[in-house]
Amino acid sequence: MAEVSPVKQSSLTFVVVLLVILGGCTGRPDGVEPVRPFDVQRYGGEWFEIMRLDHSFERGLTNVTATYTLRDDGSVGVLNRGFDRERCRWKEADGTAEFQGEKTVASLSVTFFWPFAGGYHVFALDQQDYGWALISGPSRSYLWILARQPDLSVDIRNRLVDQARSLGFPVDELILVDHGPTTCVPGGSP
Repeated sequence: MAEVSPVKQSSLTFVVVLLVILGGCTGRPDGVEPVRPFDVQRYGGEWFEIMRLDHSFERGLTNVTATYTLRDDGSVGVLNRGFDRERCRWKEADGTAEFQGEKTVASLSVTFFWPFAGGYHVFALDQQDYGWALISGPSRSYLWILARQPDLSVDIRNRLVDQARSLGFPVDELILVDHGPTTCVPGGSP
């Protein structure tokens, strides 16, 4: 059996560790079952972020939307947009999503900065009208409630929060996203 040089062994170890880390980012929490059947054509278009677990990439943003477009190659274009009232400007992130398996299962990997991808798993969906959705990331620290309008009935919102709570998500940390006016006053303050 041939010996592997220490440099090659270190490189191979690095690649294996990197693959494990990157693979873990696209997984889904135990118990979260992606919606099926899922129709990406119906899911396409603009969605309003109603509630979210806050993270640095969205911190302080209001009027957050996500727009999904089906691309010719079968991937999904993702445009996230939100208003930063402190700086009085819009922020955008443009990415690509690809199905992790069958296109009828709502489990995708989203990439905003190659090679890093994150899991995107729709685990509750208004199957009749595609009017609201509950989405998990790769762990229970990522959760979003989306709707086709900038508001969602309290009954539906509470039902989705209860569903997420039953799966162990920290729903007490959810924030309600403001979709009010985006006007700013001179000096950069809203």
